[in-house]
Amino acid sequence: MRTVATALAVLFSSTALAAGTVGPAAADSSTALSISSYGDIAVDGVHKRVYISDPAGNKVVVTDYAGKLVATVPDLSGVRDLAITPDSRTVYAAVPGEDAVVAIETSTSTAAARYSTGENTDPQTLAVAGGRVWFMYGQQPSHHLGSFDPAQSTPEMVLDQLPDLGFYDAPELESAGSTLVIGIHGTWSGLAVYDVSSGTPVLRKQGMPAEAANYMNDFALSADAKQIVAASGESPYAATAINTDDLSRTGGYPVEAGNPHSAAIAPDGTIALSTFSWYDKDIFIFKPGAKTPYRTYTYDLNTSGGDTIAGQGLTWAPDGSKLFAIASGNSGTYLRVLDNATRYPVKASVSAPAKATRGKKLSATGKLTSDKSIPAGSTVTITRTDIDSPKGKSLGTKTVSSSGTFSFTDVPPAGGNVTYTAQYGGDATHAPASGKDTVAVSRTATSLTLNHNGSLYSYGTDVSFTAHLGSTYKNRTVELWVNPFGSDKPNKLVKTGKVNSKGNLSTTVDMTRDTTVTAVFAGDARSASKTVKATAYAKVKVSTSVSKQYKTAKIGSTSYAYFHKKTNPVFTTTMTYYKNRSHRLNLEIYYQGKWYDAGSQYFKLGTNGKSVVTLTGTHDTGYRMRMRASYINGSSGDNVNSTTYGAWKYFYFTK
Repeated sequence: MRTVATALAVLFSSTALAAGTVGPAAADSSTALSISSYGDIAVDGVHKRVYISDPAGNKVVVTDYAGKLVATVPDLSGVRDLAITPDSRTVYAAVPGEDAVVAIETSTSTAAARYSTGENTDPQTLAVAGGRVWFMYGQQPSHHLGSFDPAQSTPEMVLDQLPDLGFYDAPELESAGSTLVIGIHGTWSGLAVYDVSSGTPVLRKQGMPAEAANYMNDFALSADAKQIVAASGESPYAATAINTDDLSRTGGYPVEAGNPHSAAIAPDGTIALSTFSWYDKDIFIFKPGAKTPYRTYTYDLNTSGGDTIAGQGLTWAPDGSKLFAIASGNSGTYLRVLDNATRYPVKASVSAPAKATRGKKLSATGKLTSDKSIPAGSTVTITRTDIDSPKGKSLGTKTVSSSGTFSFTDVPPAGGNVTYTAQYGGDATHAPASGKDTVAVSRTATSLTLNHNGSLYSYGTDVSFTAHLGSTYKNRTVELWVNPFGSDKPNKLVKTGKVNSKGNLSTTVDMTRDTTVTAVFAGDARSASKTVKATAYAKVKVSTSVSKQYKTAKIGSTSYAYFHKKTNPVFTTTMTYYKNRSHRLNLEIYYQGKWYDAGSQYFKLGTNGKSVVTLTGTHDTGYRMRMRASYINGSSGDNVNSTTYGAWKYFYFTK
């Protein structure tokens, strides 16, 4: 064999393969707001609308209670404070860029009237009290109080209604009935309470508890005008409760996470506070006089912080059903809507066995827990959801014990995942709650088979894949999915239907690639689901032609292409194309009655599936040779077909 090996080495060292190509697809929510800045927020409880001012955008956006944009009131230059009338008919907006207060009609969410406050007045903050619209106007260091009666056919602007007072910055105005409260923010904070029932402000009390005198960021006035809550710098980190009659401190609301900078009081006296906290709790909800919050909210906390609630960014719906918060973060500004914030949160849990037998009784327990005891006699509604009742079937109500526990039994008629849900409707002081648990209920095993797994076919063969489904309870439907190899061909549902009387469902696949067929039975109330797969394999089409020979003749029974030794044979291969596919050419030489490997090399196909290879170099005469093209799964650049060997092409060199 040393002589043969040497001869082959000489042959291949003097031979070069030159290649070329021939060539030619409803619970708490958060919604992004289309604003570039935040000024103020007001809520219309009649039409269930939220009004939010955007000073930089010169507009007021109007959303529904879920935060969905309903309307935009444009052309409000520098619009700031908002105030809504007690009947929710009108929202008044302070528009300093127009020296005006603009009335927005809530029935249409459009600007209905503009009231000029006078040249260079720049109204900043406002409130509605005693039937009049009160506003702070002016520029630093002198702001003054003005008002007008919108009921007049031509309202008279009454300016400088506190002639002995001027404010460096425009103070915050809050009102309830005929009570108007002026609050000074900043280092030296202060409050002044006025009776404005006569149209002229009459001072009732001014001052500030020492605990709230520094850095008040916001304050809220209760609906009965009897209490003020100041989001101020009481240490350590608490808002201050203040009696409106004498401005004395009546308590504090600790918030744990920095100075409060927004406050709101619900109609029932529930207090909401927020802090500017990237890495801690954002909103705290207190019952009147409580020392600890009964609800807290934290938003989007991550390693880089989280959303923060805007200063003066809290307000309640007029009926106390929802709390609205303006939150800002790296991804924009959001309206966060908190349902049931005035009611104690309740946790409902259900504990059922992990597994159960269909048709046999199972027992489950549950519990309601809350910081405030659940009233005796409360009930929960039990619902079973299964294959036969995907929308749920009521199992009736169960009474909750004094400790909040309840129990129930059931005989599950259907197998599979069965979910038991306990729903608590809530009460005047407790929010609704629901809990659930899922039981794996036994079903009969299903027989499902698929033919042709592991079979190999010539390219383009039409193959009928048949799924056979054994006995089941009700469902006789099977899905057939076809997934050809290759990322460009997705898994596709090709047939869905009931099996025939023999339990069969078939689909025909044109085998141009290796293909996985999947049969899926979804199961039913008593028969388990089942999925089976069959992978069949497809060869490629491959052929090679030889050219440049001077004749064709047989040696024995085999036809050979004859070449003069100075002629370079040309081998043209045609193969099923796939992106970046190559074919392999193998060269063999015949010596002393046996064929020996003389080497191989890969050549890329053109986009039309062809390649041309020229055998160059010095050609020794007297040797029988053969060449064939092959597709080798994986080595040819892809794996979408099965290895396919082409036919040998025989050739011979003469002088």
